[in-house]
Amino acid sequence: MDPRPLQPEELALRRRRSRRTALVVGLLAVAIYAGFILSGVLAH
Repeated sequence: MDPRPLQPEELALRRRRSRRTALVVGLLAVAIYAGFILSGVLAH
């Protein structure tokens, strides 16, 4: 890793990217969960 400290712009960019990644992963998890529930409901 780079030993130099992060600049404020780099830190803000990294936070934005990590927030977006967390949002995408969360939405994907909710979609899979809803898919399992729907498949159980529609199977009956």
